[in-house]
Amino acid sequence: MKTNDIRITLPASKSMSNRWLMINHLTGGHFRINKLSTSGDTRLLRKLLTQLEEGTSDVFYCNNAGSVARFLMPLLAITPGHFTLTGDERLCQRPMAPLIEALHQMGLRVECTGEEGFLPVHIQGGIPIRRTVSVDPLLSSQFVSSLLLIAPRMSEGISLTMTQRPTSRPYIEMTCDALRQAGIEVRRSSNGRTYYVQPFVGKPKPAVISIERDWSSASYFYTMALLRPDLRIRLLGLQLDSCQGDSATDAFFRQLGIVATEVRSPYRSAGRSITIQGGGEASKCVQFNCLDCPDLVPTFAVAAAAAKVKATLKGVSNIALKESDRMQAISTELKRMGGKVSYTAEEMTIHPADLHPTEPVHTYNDHRIAMAFAPLKLRFPDLQIEHPEVVDKSFPEFWEQFDLVLENKL
Repeated sequence: MKTNDIRITLPASKSMSNRWLMINHLTGGHFRINKLSTSGDTRLLRKLLTQLEEGTSDVFYCNNAGSVARFLMPLLAITPGHFTLTGDERLCQRPMAPLIEALHQMGLRVECTGEEGFLPVHIQGGIPIRRTVSVDPLLSSQFVSSLLLIAPRMSEGISLTMTQRPTSRPYIEMTCDALRQAGIEVRRSSNGRTYYVQPFVGKPKPAVISIERDWSSASYFYTMALLRPDLRIRLLGLQLDSCQGDSATDAFFRQLGIVATEVRSPYRSAGRSITIQGGGEASKCVQFNCLDCPDLVPTFAVAAAAAKVKATLKGVSNIALKESDRMQAISTELKRMGGKVSYTAEEMTIHPADLHPTEPVHTYNDHRIAMAFAPLKLRFPDLQIEHPEVVDKSFPEFWEQFDLVLENKL
């Protein structure tokens, strides 16, 4: 069946891909992973896991990949040997203290060689002394996920208690779902604060794991649908009932008049897809809690500014600790374009204002800032995005797919 839909091919989920790479390494490589993410972060994790397996170097350089560094730290800590874990200047400014403290509780040797609580660290791998650990997940859910992922390798598993409500809880649940799919027993306490993961016994049954398409990457096309309501965009292979936290994209954009419909793709290999189109009933004042989806804050902020709606985004306290200080980056770039932004430590508010183009949009070496502002080229065709290559971190094919919308003259 032919349609006039603009068909967009999204990358596989980086978050799911990285979890399965870790699980496959820890359980002996019995799983075949289909549709692995092509993102720079996933390629890097794969390379470093191969480096660990082959013993080619004891220095693990993680560029600016926070998830890669946080996933590797506990793994190296339970692997015999001496290792250095480090990254670029920005990564060495991102918080690691809660994870390091948790590893110390387990009797593992991780020593900061610079400022306490930050990379670089020296790790002397060994056997955990204690299986019971507590961790503060407020700054990053990755602290929790990284510890849960090593539990199957521990002789008694792990009992992990979160000391407060986590940021991005859906990503912790994604980790638990993947572990269960791999045949590992995972339970959660009735109050939701403690996870119990059992050690892995025997060998997993060989299985094929298919990675979902990435909701974080889909969010930028929702902004494009908002700016071009005359177009209908089909996001191939995406599904609304996803375990990915960034599927919250749909709930936010529904308030801005985006209508999403799940369809069966005419391409059998793509399975389910969704179509999105603007022009539905929209609110002029929206509120949204981003605690479970902080990576979407740049997208939501730019979309609200483009739509000239007042948007209050709550639960944003940790976005200053990402690949860039996203609070400052969003505010600075929108204000340069005539936008009006105010923020506190806990929330950001976008106020209605007329935007104008600026040259260029600074991206702060941050893939999500680049992709969040890119849809504004639909309104300002000559708008330039500084260092467009930064999108490689999560969506190498972004500009190719973006051009399918940009060049459409329907």
